[in-house]
Order: sequence, then C-alpha cells, then structure tokens
Amino acid sequence: MKIVAVTACPTGIAHTYMAAEKLQRAAKAAGHDIKVETQGAMGIENELSDEDVRGCDAVLFAVDIEVEKRERFDGKPLLQVSVREVIKNPEAVLERLQS
Repeated sequence: MKIVAVTACPTGIAHTYMAAEKLQRAAKAAGHDIKVETQGAMGIENELSDEDVRGCDAVLFAVDIEVEKRERFDGKPLLQVSVREVIKNPEAVLERLQS
C-alpha cells in the first residue's frame, strides 16, 4: 500500500517528529511505502508533491491542529487520528487505514 501522511501538533516540535518516525518504522515493517510530511514550528517540511498524493492509496493525518493545504487530499481515502494515537500504537493506526 502506498500511503502519504501528515503529522502536526500545536507546537510542531517533538511530537510531530516522533509520530512521523513511528509511522515510517511501522509502515516499513508492514511492507508499506510511506511518505510523511511534517507541519509545525518550522512550517511544512518534506512537503508531499502532487505526484505523491495522486499516486497514493490512502492518506493519514496524525494531527492535533488543522492541516495546511488540506485541499490537496480531496477525493482520497483519509483517516485522521491524534498524534498521541500514532505515537502509542502506529501499527493499529495503519491497520485501521487498510480497512
């Protein structure tokens, strides 16, 4: 499965990056291809390209704030969860994304 994800928390520092790292590890272990964009104190980092979004099977928002440029993902299957949920159990979140 090709997944694109956005992680973002109110301060956009530690938890944003922790969630991104957890998602990347869990997706790799499960055999998924994932690209993660982070949004926070430094703005948008590792911004997903139009091609990334067009080619994905699903979108995951692990966020506690509003996603910038959210309209890019219109029409794609999307699951939104909290940053805490991803940090706590990224495997369960990825399973929910598949169903």
